[in-house]
Amino acid sequence: MTTLASALFGRRTRRRWVHLILGGALAMPYVIVGSVIVGPLIGDDQFFGSLSSQLASFAAGLPLAAITALFPLTRPMSVAAVRALCAVPDDSLAEGPARGRVARGRTAAWFTLHLGLGGIISGMSLALPPFACVLIALPFFVVFGDSHIGLPDVFGEPWMAALSPVIGCASLAALAACAATAGGLLARWAPELLGPTPADRLAAAEQRAADLAVRNRLARELHDSVGHALSAVTLQASAARRVLDHDPEFVREALAAIEDTTRRTVGELDAVLGVLREAGDARSAAPAPTLEADLDGLLRRTRAGGLRVSAAVDMDPACLPPLVSREAYRIVQEALSNALRHGGEETDVTLRVALDGPDLTVTAVNPLPPRSPASRPGGGHGLRGVADRARLLGGTASAGPVDGAWRLDVRLPLKGHA
Repeated sequence: MTTLASALFGRRTRRRWVHLILGGALAMPYVIVGSVIVGPLIGDDQFFGSLSSQLASFAAGLPLAAITALFPLTRPMSVAAVRALCAVPDDSLAEGPARGRVARGRTAAWFTLHLGLGGIISGMSLALPPFACVLIALPFFVVFGDSHIGLPDVFGEPWMAALSPVIGCASLAALAACAATAGGLLARWAPELLGPTPADRLAAAEQRAADLAVRNRLARELHDSVGHALSAVTLQASAARRVLDHDPEFVREALAAIEDTTRRTVGELDAVLGVLREAGDARSAAPAPTLEADLDGLLRRTRAGGLRVSAAVDMDPACLPPLVSREAYRIVQEALSNALRHGGEETDVTLRVALDGPDLTVTAVNPLPPRSPASRPGGGHGLRGVADRARLLGGTASAGPVDGAWRLDVRLPLKGHA
């Protein structure tokens, strides 16, 4: 009994009932337009004059509802109402306007179904409760000698007066059962008619891929800019501490390099975070470093930490496309960061940036350390980032031990990035 009462009058059923009443309210403008069309055809000049004209107006209004359901905002509004009132899992419903003929057809079918069932349940909700209350109170009218209250004559019979309260309560229970059944049917059909179509799933997958690409880009930029700065500052501070007592000039140079590194890193960090900002804010952020403008400073700051870098730039960086110049700078930065982290200070690094036909090549070679460096938790993303940068530009990257040295080779095509 408790289960039955909950199914007929529980919170979920009441909310679905409200959803149906909203459908009935939305159906009213279409019924009024339908009455304008149907009235002259059946010779009824009054709005809602007879039951037959009301039903005909309702039937004529539903096709109009189906046509207007083709507007883009219909599905988002329907989905919002279903989520709020029908207890349907969120992940079973589509997001945004309907895309394609199939999705628009399903939305039109849902909207027509919602308004159709909602109109019926709304009409029953308006008519049955007053009728049921009269039946429940009928014995009191009979006792006081007034059984003529607009009901058919049969209700004046004593046996009918005795049964009328039962009929009234049964009418209310039937209304609740109809509302619960209609609400349950809508909740069951909502995922089918308002759920994502293959086009919706494809659009959602593309959006997730775009979001993931932005996050990966941000992760690469943070790893390369901040990671290099921390490695360089650590070695510069370590070298300055060891010679603090007998080489103050070197200490001053190291501190100046630390100051310059941190100041530039703050500017680069601002540029990296511009990826997450609105377009206007991103334009106001500090520009990303390039090979043309920032390679010399990168080499100077790296050498200040004790790393011996032999660099050969066999081309004019000014001729590079901006995108290639930015990505090449990050690749060189990561190569020097790897040498700093794994080779330690006073490591020799040979760096070469050159043009090879239509491609830009970056090569970095440094001796392998005497022993393998300890792995860092969460580390190992630098070379993966280099490979990602090269792949996104249509190039290639390879790294590994060659003849007792660690060698990084990157090839970036210039064509198509002007």
